[in-house]
Amino acid sequence: MGRLLLQIVNNEGLRALYMGLMPALIRSILYGGLRLGLYEPSKYVCDWAFGSTGLLLKAASGAFAGAFATAVTNPVEVIKVRLQMNSGYREAGLIGEMRKIAYDGGIKSLWKGVGPAMARAATLTASQLATYDESKRTLMRWGLMEDGFHLHLISSSLAGTVSTLITAPMDMVKTRLMLQQDSKGVGKYKNGFLCAYQVARTEGTRALYKGGFTIFARLGPQTMITFIMCEKLRELAGLKSI
Repeated sequence: MGRLLLQIVNNEGLRALYMGLMPALIRSILYGGLRLGLYEPSKYVCDWAFGSTGLLLKAASGAFAGAFATAVTNPVEVIKVRLQMNSGYREAGLIGEMRKIAYDGGIKSLWKGVGPAMARAATLTASQLATYDESKRTLMRWGLMEDGFHLHLISSSLAGTVSTLITAPMDMVKTRLMLQQDSKGVGKYKNGFLCAYQVARTEGTRALYKGGFTIFARLGPQTMITFIMCEKLRELAGLKSI
């Protein structure tokens, strides 16, 4: 991570670290809003249908929210990854790159890697929200902490760690599928399962966790900030905590 950071700064300047920022912000607004916003309604549906909102049903609610949000926002993620990866993409900008992808491989190319992306988002959101939700209630039930900033901080830290361990391989597969060059939909990896198999066979199983520390360095703080801000905004809006 450190060597790559220095290499990018030396070769391309500090601005290169923020390539793809605009599609990343657009996706964060849409994806983050949808997956967090749909979690509570999904729990209500589970409570109505099954009379319970246990850990498994919390995970199912998070999985649905994450998968749906990713299905909607996958084109922005594809553009973001390409803008970040190759300087040739950067010249076109967000709109230009979207047109280029659609022209080269058709509109469906904007949903390249959507299967692994949905699986990753479903697993990520399920592990994040279920871990955060359950750890909060467990700590309060045991009388160790009261609802507040410190409880939110510890619970979100646990959620970030668990979600990183679970989703790092999916993130790697999703990124490879989105970056592969193709002609009218024909690429090196036909699907996520084949990609994971080929990577494990040719590079070893540890390769599935390539970039794992970098993912945690991003996902850990992001998870903490997301949940702490979400809880504070819910408090200001007069809503109960997650």
